[in-house]
Amino acid sequence: MISLKQIHYALAVERNLHFKRAAEECNISQSALSTALGELEKQLGFQIFERDNRKVLVTPLGQQVLERARAIELQMEDLLRLADAQRDPLSTQINLGVIPTIGPYLLPRVLPALQEEFPKLRLDIVEDQSAELVDMLRRGALDAAILALPYPIDGLLSFSFWQEDLKWVAHRSAVSKGLKQADEDTIAESHLMLLKDGHCLKDHALSACRLEDDSVHSFSATSLATLVQLVSGKMGSTLIPELALEQLIGDTKDLAVLPLADPGPHRDLAIVIRPNYPGMANVEALLQLFKRELSSIQKR
Repeated sequence: MISLKQIHYALAVERNLHFKRAAEECNISQSALSTALGELEKQLGFQIFERDNRKVLVTPLGQQVLERARAIELQMEDLLRLADAQRDPLSTQINLGVIPTIGPYLLPRVLPALQEEFPKLRLDIVEDQSAELVDMLRRGALDAAILALPYPIDGLLSFSFWQEDLKWVAHRSAVSKGLKQADEDTIAESHLMLLKDGHCLKDHALSACRLEDDSVHSFSATSLATLVQLVSGKMGSTLIPELALEQLIGDTKDLAVLPLADPGPHRDLAIVIRPNYPGMANVEALLQLFKRELSSIQKR
């Protein structure tokens, strides 16, 4: 009979496409992993993997097996979490993903309250781009993820806790006197600098400004802090979410912060989970705390 351990090993090989790295991930010897998968393939009557000294490939039939194996492993993990779901909210471990344009600005606001009110909570935070977090969420590697919507999350559930506008940030010397808001023409002429491809904030910014995605409106930066420093250096302008303004801009005198002419909100911050995630009480507790801690933000 096929065991859950064999399923776990097969999925590790699929993730790594390398038997040695998969064995290290599973904390077993490579020979033990190879033996277990050989037995699995013998029981199935066909190969899941093609391997030689250089690479590992998943066979077409193997792909079908692994898709079903992922669903089985995820169901087993959710079944084990049912026991945790019976405990008090936020009293066990939660694996939480967060994107880089939210994490540095949300977490300092909410972590002190989480630690004070839920001292038994063990929070394992993973920061990555939206696509990676959604994939980890679907695979069961995360319990929940904090994302900025709109973003494709087909088959997942989202719970909004904060809506915000984007703000145009430029050096004061480059802003016309009396300008009250930034329209698409002003922004298009300002050498707009955005995060590199893969960050969903870039898509939200281009949509809000009604601009096309071309090289004029991009910069190979991975953080909002870098973009703000470039604006301070008179290299162009950028767009910053409201949540990040206080930390990134503060009382800086040489920067101007203007609302966009396009009406907001321009993005929706939400907790995203799988439909069958058993820890809904955890989600509700997080939502309540996030909303309370963010309610004090003074919007510009």
